[in-house]
Amino acid sequence: MLLINNLSFFRDNNLIFENLNLSLGNGQITQIRGKNGSGKTTFLKVILNLLTSKTGEIFWEGQNVKKNIFNFYNQITYIADHNTSSRKLSVLDNIKFWKGLSSSNLTDDETLLLLETFNLKKYLDIETMYLSSGEVKKLELLRLILEQKKLWLLDEPYNHLDDLSIEILNQTFLDHINNNGIILFASHYNPVVDNLEILEFN
Repeated sequence: MLLINNLSFFRDNNLIFENLNLSLGNGQITQIRGKNGSGKTTFLKVILNLLTSKTGEIFWEGQNVKKNIFNFYNQITYIADHNTSSRKLSVLDNIKFWKGLSSSNLTDDETLLLLETFNLKKYLDIETMYLSSGEVKKLELLRLILEQKKLWLLDEPYNHLDDLSIEILNQTFLDHINNNGIILFASHYNPVVDNLEILEFN
């Protein structure tokens, strides 16, 4: 379970959000909605301990994340709103890097099937710099399955995706929560996903 207690954040003495509370258990998916500048990305970064909150605590599986940060990180896949794949590496080499980093148990056959599902198999040996924005986004999203983590945190995961890719991502979300995973994502896009809960940022 992810538990967020009375979280407040200031930037240059400006209040971004105040006294936020959130509880996410197994099989839950929550979307953060709000206008630009409302603090959605900041909220995710505070959860990840990339930014420090003014007040509040964050607990993962009953433990304060600041006291057990490596255990926390070991159970998270974070997809940022910018690309993290290496532009100079091929699609396959990026995948090999992510699999090695996360000690993924996904077999080569399962990985190829995943690439085929996202229509990326034909780009295996192509450097990422030559892919379109949508293709790079799909490559980033492959990490959700490759890394096999419990908690998914995502910032604008639907950006640059076509209709088919959106359907695939929605199904991926459903598969994860049906397997007792937990998802928290920020997005301007309003997907049709069963059991989706909303956290509004003003």
